[in-house]
Amino acid sequence: MRAEITQDNLYLILAGKVSAVAAFIADDEHISPLDALTKFYASNTYRRLEREDTKLWHLGPVALYQEYQEA
Repeated sequence: MRAEITQDNLYLILAGKVSAVAAFIADDEHISPLDALTKFYASNTYRRLEREDTKLWHLGPVALYQEYQEA
């Protein structure tokens, strides 16, 4: 059985993606992981990622980081 991703369960897959993107931000911008998380959570990319209808959750951490950089 294949589970369907909905707005109600999307949060289950976001933590891993967010932490990976934050690690890229921390490394590239030479900031703490906590500051990187705060920065990502405040970004347009995260606002779009947390909405199931954008389908950004399909992207891996590298592609999400590229989205973050381009925004």
